[in-house]
Amino acid sequence: MEYYSKTINHLIEELSRLPGLGAKTASRLAFHIINMPKEHVHSLADAMTEARDNVRYCSECLTITDEDICPICKSNKRDHRKIMVVEESKDLAAYEKTGQYDGVYHVLHGVVNPQLGITPADIRVKELIKRLEKDVDEVIIATGSTTEGEATAMIISKYIKPSGIKVTRIASGVPVGGDLEYVDEVTLLRALEGRVEM
Repeated sequence: MEYYSKTINHLIEELSRLPGLGAKTASRLAFHIINMPKEHVHSLADAMTEARDNVRYCSECLTITDEDICPICKSNKRDHRKIMVVEESKDLAAYEKTGQYDGVYHVLHGVVNPQLGITPADIRVKELIKRLEKDVDEVIIATGSTTEGEATAMIISKYIKPSGIKVTRIASGVPVGGDLEYVDEVTLLRALEGRVEM
């Protein structure tokens, strides 16, 4: 039985497609949006459309940005000889919140997962290897502590080691099976400081 009009049901349905939103949360958001001032709703819709239309990958590190090169890669205050490899852009953001890492990043956009058919060719490993042709001293592998994250770290390490570039892995202050996005800044900082050579 339909409780709401077609328009409200359509809004709830669209919101429930967002990750982590169930029917109840989608309903609450729908009613919140309906009760917002019209100009706020238009501003929200415009922001979503603008982000979808203009956001792309940084040509250097592959994080999401609305410019060709992201602000981190552009900065001459960053150590471009040190590259931290992360799974997703949200992991980069987590490390940036510590305020202690001064190098640059490389975003893989996933991890190797043979069960799902995801190989090194399906994530941005080739682009990382290409970046190593420049003057790089260290690659810090900061993939998650999941089985897939560990496997990805080992594979990347095997690709890089023959080049003579130092390869380190973040320390295990990050919980096994944990998602970097949800780890606090102090734990991330300890993991970074306690990294070990692979």
